[in-house]
Parts: sequence; C-alpha cells; structure tokens
Amino acid sequence: MAVSSFARAIPSFECRSDPDFSRPEIPTGGGFSGKAKLGGAGVHGLSSLILKFPPNFVRQLSNKARRNCSNIGVAQVVAASWSNNQGASGSPSVAKAIDAAAAAIALVEIETGVEDVVPAANDPCVNGENVQIDGSPNFKHASFLNSDGSIAIHAGERLGRAIVTDAITTPVVNTSAYFFKKTADLIDFKEKRATSFEYGRYGNYTTLVLEEKISALEGAESTILMASGMCVSTVMLMALVPAGGHLVTTTDCYRKTRIFIETFLPKMGITATVIDPADIEGLESALEKNNVTLFFTESPTNPFLRCVDIERVSKLCHDKGALVCVDGTFATPLNQKALALGADLVVHSATKYIAGHNDVLAGSISGPEKLVSLVRTLHHVLGGALNPNAAYLIIRGMKTLHLRVQQQNSTAQRMAEILEAHPKISRVYYPGLASHPEHELAKKQMNGFGGVVSFEVDGDLHTTAKFIDALKIPYIAPSFGGCESIVDQPAIMSYWDLPASERAKYGILDNLVRFSFGVEDFEDLKNDIIQALEAI
Repeated sequence: MAVSSFARAIPSFECRSDPDFSRPEIPTGGGFSGKAKLGGAGVHGLSSLILKFPPNFVRQLSNKARRNCSNIGVAQVVAASWSNNQGASGSPSVAKAIDAAAAAIALVEIETGVEDVVPAANDPCVNGENVQIDGSPNFKHASFLNSDGSIAIHAGERLGRAIVTDAITTPVVNTSAYFFKKTADLIDFKEKRATSFEYGRYGNYTTLVLEEKISALEGAESTILMASGMCVSTVMLMALVPAGGHLVTTTDCYRKTRIFIETFLPKMGITATVIDPADIEGLESALEKNNVTLFFTESPTNPFLRCVDIERVSKLCHDKGALVCVDGTFATPLNQKALALGADLVVHSATKYIAGHNDVLAGSISGPEKLVSLVRTLHHVLGGALNPNAAYLIIRGMKTLHLRVQQQNSTAQRMAEILEAHPKISRVYYPGLASHPEHELAKKQMNGFGGVVSFEVDGDLHTTAKFIDALKIPYIAPSFGGCESIVDQPAIMSYWDLPASERAKYGILDNLVRFSFGVEDFEDLKNDIIQALEAI
C-alpha cells in the first residue's frame, strides 16, 4: 500500500462498546491507569458508548475547553447528566449539567494500550506508521488480498487509516484547517520535525483514505485527488512541462483537454505535436525533432476508444528522456494497469467509473512519489481541492467498483456484437470487437474493454437524434461510467459550436452515438435499443 508523505499528525479518538455501566469505578486520583472509568452520580444513565481519547487529550484540555468542546462524546455526557439530574431535582440548570459533564469527562481514563503517555518522538502517528485499531495486525494489503475487488473494498481503510474508530465506514473529516497545540509544535512542523496537513487545501484524512485506495489498485507509490478530472490534467501538464517545452498528444481525446493544449499552453510557450493513437512513426519523429518532455494520451480514447500501445510508447519515450502519462478513465484501474505497462503516471476522471454513481466530481493522478510531489506542489498553489464529502461518496462507490465494471464490460461487449450485426448501424467502435483497429493490442494490455460503445447510425443528424429520443432507459447527458446508462450524440453534445466540416476533421460525424452502459439488466437495455432502432 502506498504511504502518504503526510503522517497522521493529529491522534484521533476511538469509540468502543462497554456493556457494563451499572457499577462504574470512581478513581481516587487524576493519573491514567489505562482503563476507562467514570465517576460521579450524574453518569449512571449514560448509554453504553464510551469515547476513548488519544493519550494526553484530557491533560491538554483546560477546564474551559472541556466545557465548550463540541465533540459528540461531551454532548452525550451532558445529555446523560441532564437526564439524571432531572430525575433527582426536577429542574437542573444547563450550567450544572455542563459542569457535571465536564467533571465526568475529567474522570474518564483512557485505555490506550500503553501505561504511560507516548512521547512525541516515539509516537507512531508522528513517525508516519499506519495507524491501526488496537489489537489488529499491521498487515500489508498484498499479504492476504489478491484481487482488485477486495483491494477496492479494503485498501486504505481496514488495513490502516488516518482516522481510527470502531466504525466500519470511513468518517468524513469536515475541516478547513488543522490546529497545533502550541507554538513549539508549529515550529517543529515548519522545520520538518513533525507532520501535519496544516490547511484543508493541502490534505484531508477522508481524502487520504481514497488516495491510498486508488494507489493500491494502480500499484502506485502515491496518488493525489483533485476537484475534477480536468483539474488533474491541467495541473499535471503545467507542473511537468516547462515553459517553452514540447509535448506529444493524440488526435482522439476529450475536447476540453485538446482546447487546453492548443489554446492555453501556448501562452506559456509550450508547443505540441498531435499524432494518431497508433502512429508510432509519428511519435518517433516527434521525439527526434523536439525536446519532448511528456507524451500524454488517453487509452482507450474518447470517443472512438482507440488504444495506445502503452508498453511500446513508454520505452520509446523513456529512451529519449520523456515521461508518459496515460488517462485511463475509459479503462478503469480494473481493466488496465498503465503503470505496470510502463507509464510514469496515470490519471482518471474519478467522476466516471471510480465513483460510479453520477453524483460527484473528482480526478486522480497516481505514480511515483517523486513525480506526484511535483504535481502536488502546484496543486497546493492553485487549489482545486476535493471536498471530503465527495471523497466519502467515492470511497463508498468503490465498494462496488469491481461488480459494476464486470457488469458494464459484459453488457457493452454483448451489445457491441448485436449493434455491429444490425442493419441500421453502419459502424461500431469497441476494443472488444475483432473489427476494432487495436483489438489485438487491447486483448494484450486490458482485462476487459469497458462499458462504453460508440457507433454510427445509418442516417443523418436528425435520424440519429430520433433514435436517441426513442430510447427510454438511458439519460441524454455528457458523462459515462455510472450505474445509470447515458447516451449522447457528440456532434450536438460536445461539438455543436463547430460547423459540420470542422467536426468532421476530428472524425465527429452527425450520426455518431456514444452509449455508456450502466448496470441495468442486459435484456432491458437490449430491448430498449432494438425498439429505438425500429423507430427510425
């Protein structure tokens, strides 16, 4: 599992169940014995949930801080104290209830697994070790998880995460900044003797879980999450290609990526050579004629699902000192391992398959820490941080990633074969078909061919629009990879601002359809497509 460069700088609390609260022991002193104890008559009505705080937590809180602490555990003690005092006197004041709660918390002793407070120098959180739930072994994921499906569920969470609780799911840490207990701690951080995220734009514990999960799937040392896939792509290009530099990219790609390369990068003196995805000679020529810093390509590409020989282009580029970054969004980390094939970096629009529910925007970039840190440095300046609530949604979505992708692979393959044989379809673009120009390459470097099929209807713009409008299951929308099927007509959805002659230069014909298959029943989708074709 990848280890983030940020250690768990701030110890967090644990929750555990304790069934016996009938006879709480009352401590005789203020020391910590390692066992949780509650004192005072006001806590007999406390529920069976006891909060276990990290070492030194109570000692470091002033009485005022204890009274005003917004932690849920304090609220529970307040409520319990209020309830019990109500029964005794009928009308206790809020102040008395809070004072009773503060007194009770002052008597809570923490079961930390150690008798004495751990010095900062020996604290595993400070030293960057994985934080584990008490008593759990410090396993690496590879020791007992062999499938991508299992890794997608457990990597970064059960196997060591920043937030240690008894909760099965990863908590959402909604914070804009991280505090330092005293100025000396801040100085230690600034002088790199201690670690912290410091500010919400620089990192988040919930997001860290997601980064480690994607790193584990990609076999990467490090991953950064950003607010969108385009955010990742643009920051990566600006971070890795120097002013006046040169990059190589491919003709078939997401249009907004092409626009950034053609219109924004030239303002920094950066030029580009654009080649066909299969044009190895064109790549060799560009590498010979230019001081190429980076080869950036999608594989499969959007929308024609062309495949780049990642292993071959990586060797060619590395021989000339150029980096290779692959956008693997259409493949997913389950269908293709770009880093294992030789690429230096892999990016994803996590909005698509990785999140998988059409409800969140995000992007990721994975690779060796040395390269990822260059991108991270610029990212911290530009912003574009992922909201931790979005990170939580993606973590949840990844629990079913392997199930969704298996279903989408299967449905897309079967439908591509049906569409190719249908008289009202003139051409189908799908790597899983023998007719695809890179079919043999796709079989070599992919485990599955994805859930998107592009095809051309035998008709014009209006006939194609009629087919799309006759569909009942898919949404007409500009995305893909989610549970719900989505369909669009690229000539209208993505290129409508260009005349037909300009669209044709990119291969975007009026009758082109891009269909993203969701996880609906195959027969339902097949019947819907067949009836829509019969309507034209």
